[in-house]
Amino acid sequence: MTTPADTLLPAVLLRIPTVYRPQEDTRLLAAALAEASMPAGARVLDLCTGTGALALCAARLGAESVAAVDISRRACGCARLNARVHRLPVDAHRGGLEKALDLAPFDVVVSNPPYVPCGRATEGMRSRRWDAGPDGRFFMDPLCERGAELLRPGGFMLIVQSEFTGEDQTLRQLRAGGLKAAVVARSRIPFGPVLRRRASYLCDQGLCQSDCTSEELVVIRADKPSRPR
Repeated sequence: MTTPADTLLPAVLLRIPTVYRPQEDTRLLAAALAEASMPAGARVLDLCTGTGALALCAARLGAESVAAVDISRRACGCARLNARVHRLPVDAHRGGLEKALDLAPFDVVVSNPPYVPCGRATEGMRSRRWDAGPDGRFFMDPLCERGAELLRPGGFMLIVQSEFTGEDQTLRQLRAGGLKAAVVARSRIPFGPVLRRRASYLCDQGLCQSDCTSEELVVIRADKPSRPR
């Protein structure tokens, strides 16, 4: 069965080692973006862009311009190259949240940040693609707290995360920042190699049961009111 993500995500993406490979979370977020009625001519931010897959998806949906931001030099190079290959209006910028704030405001923000809980990085540079501290919120907390600053009035943000990262905490933080937030998509998937290696840690932290072999991915949408509340 063909999904919106199948038609919007490029079939071929150039990727070099240590850059995050588009996976189920990428597909879920792409499908949510396709269903979100993004306005034509929107200015879009793809934060933690990796290969630029979601940035290209936004461009295919009619964005006038897309800023693809990532702290990884290699990721920025991949996003830049993929945009050139597919001839889409995507500009890559190296940096994190502060860089994104410098480029703001945007009509739409999409983000697939690292969100895997970890006691410590054990896989070198590869772990930067997914490790996010003991509770998985090293990147999520600042993004939620300052997300409203990234958006124009009437704009919206889509974030994907794992159930182990604290869905309720994300919703509370976004709402505390003045955004209207709700879950718009869910998908349960089997543990991949990373979570299979982390299963005992997740269990020790009380994030899952000892027999858990799957996780639920969640897409949260946060809207900035057109007028201040």
